Amino acid sequence: MSSLIRKVICNRKAPGAVDLYSQAVLVDRTIYISGQLGMDPLSGQLVPGGMAEEAKEALTNMGEILKAAGCGFTNVVKTIVLLADINDFSTVSEIYKQYFESNFPERDAYQIPALPKGGCAEIEAVAVQGPFTITSL
Repeated sequence: MSSLIRKVICNRKAPGAVDLYSQAVLVDRTIYISGQLGMDPLSGQLVPGGMAEEAKEALTNMGEILKAAGCGFTNVVKTIVLLADINDFSTVSEIYKQYFESNFPERDAYQIPALPKGGCAEIEAVAVQGPFTITSL
């Protein structure tokens, strides 16, 4: 039996980890992307403007990590959205559809008591490398 390849994915165009974790890990053809806050990659601080701007920046950062893995948003099969206030869900959805234009990935969303750095939203994802055919059941 051959062993699976495990590779750490890192892109300097996205913020570095704020603790002991990787931006993303590739195992075989599956990419596990750590939760992205709306942080400016250069300053390491949350972008100003609240929920909408943080969600845009979090997804932009995710896009940079996907690029480093040779993927794009069409490769994403699952996301988890953590919110400081579940009432912001519709705001995140409006931003979300600017990045995921069709064949939306599975998505879970939760309100949690607090996010790192006092953020409004954190978005993590699972993606699959390589070309694949999109079909419907």
